[in-house]
Amino acid sequence: MEQLNRITQQPEVMGGKACIRGMRVTVGMVVGQIGAGHSVDEILTDYPYLEREDVMQALRYAAWRTEEREVMLAIA
Repeated sequence: MEQLNRITQQPEVMGGKACIRGMRVTVGMVVGQIGAGHSVDEILTDYPYLEREDVMQALRYAAWRTEEREVMLAIA
């Protein structure tokens, strides 16, 4: 996986959810805005402290997370 250096997780920020650069902007919020039909440019206008690469890394992070697989272990 390529480095996602703009995605942070800290217990004291948004309960440890994946955030953009330690801010109180979660990956889920960014992905939700895209899912609601907002463009990257609209998001950047609404959240001027974000940068285009923040949004792109949020999308890459979300895509990576959806590819994770849970392996059920047998109960002994």
